[in-house]
Amino acid sequence: MNHYTREDIMRIVEEEDVEFIRLQFTDIYGNLKNVAITSSQLGKALDNQCRFDVSSIEGFTRREESDMYLYPDLDTFTIFPWRPQQGKVARFICDVYRPDHTPFEGDPRNVLKKTIAKAQAMGYELNVGPECEFFLFNTDENAKPTTQTLEKAGYFDCGPIDFGENARRDMVLTLEDMDFVVESSHHEVAPAQHEIDIEYGEALNTADRIMTLKLAIKTIARKHGLHATFMPKPKYGVNGSGMHINMSINKEGKNIFEDTADENGLSKEAYYFIGGILHHIKAITAVTNPLTNSYKRLVPGFEAPVDITWSTNLRTSLIRIPTDRGEHTRVELRSPDPAANPYLALAVCLSAGLWGIENKIEPPKNCTKNMQEMSHSEKEALGIEQLPGTLREAVLELQKDDFMKEVLGEYLYEGYVDIRHKEWQQYRTQVTEWELAQYLDRY
Repeated sequence: MNHYTREDIMRIVEEEDVEFIRLQFTDIYGNLKNVAITSSQLGKALDNQCRFDVSSIEGFTRREESDMYLYPDLDTFTIFPWRPQQGKVARFICDVYRPDHTPFEGDPRNVLKKTIAKAQAMGYELNVGPECEFFLFNTDENAKPTTQTLEKAGYFDCGPIDFGENARRDMVLTLEDMDFVVESSHHEVAPAQHEIDIEYGEALNTADRIMTLKLAIKTIARKHGLHATFMPKPKYGVNGSGMHINMSINKEGKNIFEDTADENGLSKEAYYFIGGILHHIKAITAVTNPLTNSYKRLVPGFEAPVDITWSTNLRTSLIRIPTDRGEHTRVELRSPDPAANPYLALAVCLSAGLWGIENKIEPPKNCTKNMQEMSHSEKEALGIEQLPGTLREAVLELQKDDFMKEVLGEYLYEGYVDIRHKEWQQYRTQVTEWELAQYLDRY
């Protein structure tokens, strides 16, 4: 990660012929927004004097509180490789502040920063690695997205079967031009489904990079005449897209999840971290799986976890401990999907884990049997519960969890619950093609 001073930024903008600068921020839905300025206004931006009106950003603020300020994070400065090389375009990721120079409570990035500050007060550094999946679909004659693809490639297939290989290559090269470390990329299980994995790192930087990765992937896909979507379940009958979140904690430069004396190689803190996440997971799901469509992915038979279990080796478990140990020991949560707002998703997951450590929450027994091979009665006998089955169920769980309300903050929590209830109400009034096919002739 680069560390820039004000003077560094001024020099780079002049030397690289940067003409436009985008001041980016993320709304409550996890959508990237921006205000564009020319280089002549750079000094004003660096002085935190760029004011903007948020009254029309749904779920973000109230109309009587419309004026906010964008405070650029200098370390997020990057030049877009896909824009013109004369009169280049760069960006900052910004924090949103009130006119009185206090952080805006409705800013998702601020929520994660508060979680990180709490961890730092405990002497901890929070590290995260995402595994982002997405689909590359054809567009129609008007460049509108479809869910159509002619390819039939599967897991780890390569070209010429993998039609998206060239586009994915350009995505990786573009990300590397933006100082990403891309650890791997490959075709996923479903036709037209792909994954790009970026370097493990500090939590806030990782959330910023997830937002940047999505922008880059969508932009490069369009240059190839394709549409990239992070929708969790765009097609019936195939796997949906997940965003597994790998987490660990360092203290004084050492991964505290490691314990070579333990049979699983895990420390007490690691067990407590798992226990905290599992305790709050039903409420967490409303944030990590934020759409009505998210729950079309969280169904049996398509690899996404449904049951609330953890394991040291089973990919059917909600939480898995990957085989790497030592400094690479980490906890992998497999339920989140890429539609989640990364700032909020990381905040609730990491906060729950920290809560588990603080309160010494023991997790249930390690699951050693494939969940997809167990009957419902077997699961009941073992007391295994399931994740919420709909967005409404998940939001109701969030409303019952006082700790998760505290993590999100009252302001953002109220706005988040409101927009998700509205989405559910809109969804439940729709009449689908499936219903017409099932009932129109029969009744």
